[in-house]
Amino acid sequence: MKKVIVITGASRGLGRALALRFAEAGFRVVVNYLHSKDSADEIVKEIFNKGGEALSFSADVRSPEDVKSIITSIYEQWGTIDILINNAAITRDNILPKLTSEDWKETIDTNLTGPFNTIRSASKYMIKRKRGHIINISSWSGVKGRSGQAAYSASKAGLIGLTRSIALELGRFNIQVNAVIPGFMKTDMTKDLPESVKDKIVSSNILNREQDMAEVVEFIYNLSKMNNVSGQIFNLDSRIL
Repeated sequence: MKKVIVITGASRGLGRALALRFAEAGFRVVVNYLHSKDSADEIVKEIFNKGGEALSFSADVRSPEDVKSIITSIYEQWGTIDILINNAAITRDNILPKLTSEDWKETIDTNLTGPFNTIRSASKYMIKRKRGHIINISSWSGVKGRSGQAAYSASKAGLIGLTRSIALELGRFNIQVNAVIPGFMKTDMTKDLPESVKDKIVSSNILNREQDMAEVVEFIYNLSKMNNVSGQIFNLDSRIL
């Protein structure tokens, strides 16, 4: 039976790159998206054109009902869920006095409650098969914090705590749970940052350069193949935690 991977927020950026890499390795790939249907369909088409198998699903990870529906459909169609990558995230940057309750809630719901929802649903099927790997995409901001990113930093810090706690719970079922801090990359989320902010982030790296997305993708792919690693937080740039 071919392995199945579910990637949230997979219609662009890191999620898209991961979908294509795992498809190349022979996985059946589930491309989750919220709004970007055309982009998700393009990825599925590209995977099919290369001889792979893929599905695209629109689901709001903030909604337990949406998540339960997509996970159930995948399991009924393909009979397994081997890897879950929680990549979907948003940022609503603002200094605290200007940070609205709505922006706070939307960020926490997407970046932290979303992974909780997907893990809770997917792990049910992983437990049945006594195997699985969950990889959460966190952020440097969740470790060190960043001015103007109270909501985003809190959500990503919470994701690290969730990773460690769920790893402890699911280890007895042979399910691995890890988190990856990819480092600063050029993505849709970072493209609108002022150049001064980008320069400051890059200069804080010992090697004084931004991250290569291809390296991040390859690291995550290789991590997914490891059998004895769980509860770990991997920082992939040259800033020292």
